[in-house]
Amino acid sequence: MKNDWQRLRIEKHGSSDSRRFVAGVSSAAYLVGKPVVRLSTAIGANIGDEWCFPVAFDSVTTGATISQRWIVISVTTNLQNQDRNLVATQLIQPQRIRRLAERENGESDYVLYWMEQSQRAQDNHAVEYAVRAANERGQPLMVLFVIPENDPELSLRQATFLLEGIEQTQTAIQGRGIKMVVRCGEPDEVTLDVAKRASMVICDRGYLRQQKSWRRSVAENASCSVVEVESDVVVPVDVVSDKREYAARTIRPKLNSHLPDYLLPLTTTPMKKDSTTLPVSGDDLTDREAVLRKIKVDRSVPAVSRWFRGGTSQATAKLNRFVESRLTSYDDHRSDPVRDAVSHMSMYLHFGQISPLTIALKIKETSAGTQTDRESYMEELIIRRELSKNFVNFTPDYDSYSCLPDWAAETLDDHRHDQREKHYTLSELENGETHDEYWNAAMREMRETGYMHNHMRMYWGKQILAWTNTPDYAYRITEQLNNRYFLDGRDPNSFANVAWLFGNHDRAFGERDVFGKVRTMTTEGLSRKCNPDAYVDRVNDKVDED
Repeated sequence: MKNDWQRLRIEKHGSSDSRRFVAGVSSAAYLVGKPVVRLSTAIGANIGDEWCFPVAFDSVTTGATISQRWIVISVTTNLQNQDRNLVATQLIQPQRIRRLAERENGESDYVLYWMEQSQRAQDNHAVEYAVRAANERGQPLMVLFVIPENDPELSLRQATFLLEGIEQTQTAIQGRGIKMVVRCGEPDEVTLDVAKRASMVICDRGYLRQQKSWRRSVAENASCSVVEVESDVVVPVDVVSDKREYAARTIRPKLNSHLPDYLLPLTTTPMKKDSTTLPVSGDDLTDREAVLRKIKVDRSVPAVSRWFRGGTSQATAKLNRFVESRLTSYDDHRSDPVRDAVSHMSMYLHFGQISPLTIALKIKETSAGTQTDRESYMEELIIRRELSKNFVNFTPDYDSYSCLPDWAAETLDDHRHDQREKHYTLSELENGETHDEYWNAAMREMRETGYMHNHMRMYWGKQILAWTNTPDYAYRITEQLNNRYFLDGRDPNSFANVAWLFGNHDRAFGERDVFGKVRTMTTEGLSRKCNPDAYVDRVNDKVDED
């Protein structure tokens, strides 16, 4: 019965219990290494025993095939008359968990969750793992978030969106009886300082070079164990593949084969010990300007709260509106920048203010739209987004021209010296001073609002390649503008999108000047997809409104 079994590892709970019990599951179950048995009333299970049971609680026979097995860190409640989803919510799949360091801290006051990528309280596997770890140790839990003080590319726009979101997250976390401290500084250094009194550090997972470096530093220098819990993808990156995938078509079947095991809800675990009075200080987020003065920030790129405000509540509200009114006909209209047929989730996903699991389950469970609409959205949310995570995770130079596949680099180099019909400087591009009014409108939307429709992003980026001296210079300019103005800049998705413009995750096309065999996008093609004049009007009305 493929994918129909789950496994519980029964471990010591608390300080004195020597046994736990699984009770009242009215179906067959399998003690690993033993014949199939039936669970009816309470059956004792020794610590360390592993129980398998069919997730749908269907009848099975002796000798049934056991394929997928999951592990629960502890069993805190008896399982009585529970259906598949309720049982699944008790599980944090072991493939999400990596132990980065094993050490014992003899003098500790709390368990520490260092929040970095997953900047939310809801549907956060790292939070729930940390709560359970603290409960099992009989300690309080503290959450730490560090705002990097010397980020050379952080704009006021991005910093404001982050602070709007983290203030909401702090309120939600503390509402569970968990102290959340926010400080400015170097993330690894501040974490190591706060971890001196921790029995264990839990961190979420990030895939970019700097994120990996911070976690490596904490793992190497912390005086206690360090555990990483992956919660910003539906399927853990290393479960899907152990290498850089060539394209969506190569990763799609791998992701789809694992979705039944990971596209499952997660519930919160009650915190046993209140930590809100722990004597650990942080910055006051209600004084936002004081916080901003403590960090390096580019104030020439202003906040865009007028259009997009950070926070889980804003993300959830936008998601609900999308499902209720725009998921219908999504497949038909998602490529039309004139229609607002998109969810605007990318910026919230970038800051970890909403979980991809939250979104995927919402789409899976709704009856809105057609099956094609829902599948089309899930393709973008899971296949394309998690392809980008695979890309940055397995590509050390993901933010450089050198990351391109050989065929793309070779064909672009062959056409490096082709005559460009138009040529623009970085300043002219940044200010939208080209001959192309559609491109200028896209640049204006990006510069003023921090957002651009994905189809226009593709058109926008392809023209930069056509209008600059060399392909590698075009790559640098595209990435520089992308990182500076977009709210979701510097995201794995953004790095993958820039690389796509130059041939990554794509195939060869008919050879043309400048582009070689890399896909082109023309004004004529844009006009076939949408009404670009209406797009220009829409951008101008949006930006010029009071």
